[in-house]
Amino acid sequence: MSASPAPRPKPAATSPEPATTHVFTISEVLRELQKEFPDLTASKLRFLEERDLVEPARTASGYRKYCAADVERLRFILALQRDRYMPLDVIKQTMDAIDSGETPEALPQAAPVGPREVTDEMAAQITGRIRPMSRKELRAHSGATRGMLDTLEKFRIIAADAEGNYSHHDLKAVRAVRVLARYGLEPKHLANIRRSADNELDLIARAMAPHAARKDTAARARVAESSKEMLQCLKDLRASIMDTSVEQLDKN
Repeated sequence: MSASPAPRPKPAATSPEPATTHVFTISEVLRELQKEFPDLTASKLRFLEERDLVEPARTASGYRKYCAADVERLRFILALQRDRYMPLDVIKQTMDAIDSGETPEALPQAAPVGPREVTDEMAAQITGRIRPMSRKELRAHSGATRGMLDTLEKFRIIAADAEGNYSHHDLKAVRAVRVLARYGLEPKHLANIRRSADNELDLIARAMAPHAARKDTAARARVAESSKEMLQCLKDLRASIMDTSVEQLDKN
């Protein structure tokens, strides 16, 4: 396993940076990272700072000054979020562990934890994420028939995007449906799954409504991140309920 990223730098709030150390303004950080994370905004950087995931130094006049270690830390955090779909509370625990010199439990045993090392290959191994695919490719990857895909689209289990392509989420859904079919569950029996998902999304929308009413970019960033965390919590809650019930089968 490769070395962990350097622990969080300790900023001196008003001390000037040494002449030999390059520092980045927030605009320069965006230019550096937007090549890999095109959706990154200044509001997102400020939000990550609010969540205590990065702590840039400040000039005497209050401007943020990021060091190279801050930029690498941000790259690692953003890669964990994008490629592993980790919610920010789990990322915070991961970074706290790294800062303490520990190996984070949230990372797979063989996964490196260096900032630049969340590769496309590793992301595919961990998440099953692949590029958008055509309907023909979805059939080839999943082994589904045209009729099954038609039915899954009818019940809104999968859906093509505006270009007619499908995501890795759709592929996971089709593969899951094919396994369930071995137990006699047909796609039409899974309509309740879609309704349950809609109910959970409605819960998130209602919880976020007061914040979503604000139109500034910082508020939108908070809504997006908070919605992801709520979704993960709902997944964990549902899994806990289901696991408890299934475990009872072994006891009866």
